[in-house]
Amino acid sequence: MAIRVWNYLDEYEEERADILDAVETVFASGQLILGPSVRAFEEEFAEYHGLRHCAGVDNGTNALVLGLRALGVGRGDEVVTVSNTAAPTVVAIDQIGATPVFADVRESDYLMDADRLEDAITERTRCLLVVHLYGQCADMDAIRAVAERNALPILEDCAQAHGARQGGRLAGTFGTAAAFSFYPTKVLGAYGDGGAVATSDDATAAALRRLRYYGMEDRYYVVSTPGHNSRLDAVQAEILRRKLPRLDTYVEGRRRVARRYAEALADTELVLPRTAEGNEHVYYVYVARHPRRDEILAELAAYGISLNVSYPWPVHTMSGFAHLGYEEGALPVTERLAAEIFSLPMYPSLPEERQDVVVKALRDVLAVP
Repeated sequence: MAIRVWNYLDEYEEERADILDAVETVFASGQLILGPSVRAFEEEFAEYHGLRHCAGVDNGTNALVLGLRALGVGRGDEVVTVSNTAAPTVVAIDQIGATPVFADVRESDYLMDADRLEDAITERTRCLLVVHLYGQCADMDAIRAVAERNALPILEDCAQAHGARQGGRLAGTFGTAAAFSFYPTKVLGAYGDGGAVATSDDATAAALRRLRYYGMEDRYYVVSTPGHNSRLDAVQAEILRRKLPRLDTYVEGRRRVARRYAEALADTELVLPRTAEGNEHVYYVYVARHPRRDEILAELAAYGISLNVSYPWPVHTMSGFAHLGYEEGALPVTERLAAEIFSLPMYPSLPEERQDVVVKALRDVLAVP
């Protein structure tokens, strides 16, 4: 039996009528660009987070790009982030001409290590780009303390943390602004690309709306620094409107799958995900760890199970970022994780029988009866 890491078809079958109605609603409105569906989603997404503003954009990478630009980051500046992330986090920094600087991550939860953050800050640092990876929040109390001591804004990368909480607060509500991706696999996913930046800062929100629309406030007139054509598609916005009230249900489905993995694999040699104190994990990805990762994946392939690795190459080791000058061993925890982590299938509607197939194969490979 082939096991999918993610399967949108199950969700589509369940929500098909609503999704098709969303498409019809937009087409019948005759307002396909920044129309009522986009405005309504922006208002509802901001309200869900208890924030004043949300600017929908065309994808999660541009949410980071525009978020950084709206915070005043530009060419020659430095942005401190992590290398244990999807490449777009760092690509966004590079796109605006800034330099990414990496802090290592914690062994326990694979998130930014606030104790190492201060060492990465220089007089050129203009922003901390904090990644809430795999479905839980980085240590925001400690990171915010560092940011405040150094008078730095925080841009949260929430692409993998829709609905995650820390101390009762939602991811995306700790920094000056927060970037979200609605790529189809996300906890809140569209049926194509999409993204947003949320904030309660009025000036940041105004800058975001200009930047996503060429730098215009009124049609045809660029009032400030030229921006981008980076608008959230109205069809995707209307689909996201229908899905947003189900976000907490999606999260509970993921937690249910995670609990079954934890119970079924607790007696194995695998290091299973650990939820940091105060966090409420949403399990965008269920990441396990083992020093014989590559052997395990090869043996699982014989069972028809192909598992993903998020992520096999730390960004600082990629040839496209060789110009940053990081040598092997510069980020020891990040590099060690990249050789050991792998992801088990995770989506809310994952059938128990398919999950059981994965669990049985893993136990066989690990020689656990």
